[in-house]
Amino acid sequence: MSSAKIAISIDLNLLERIDSLVREKIFPNRSKAIQQAVKEKIETLDKRRLALECAKLDPGFEQA
Repeated sequence: MSSAKIAISIDLNLLERIDSLVREKIFPNRSKAIQQAVKEKIETLDKRRLALECAKLDPGFEQA
């Protein structure tokens, strides 16, 4: 998987928490921690969007 380097601004308290996770070896570095967080958030949004679309379906119509 290719990656791109970007610059972001982040709340200092959040950065301190990320750094503590890196020190605890939960993540190898800041970049991996942020990548994982963004990936999980996008997956959650995608699942929520799918669930909302499925909720719009009419079960009776779909069975027919």
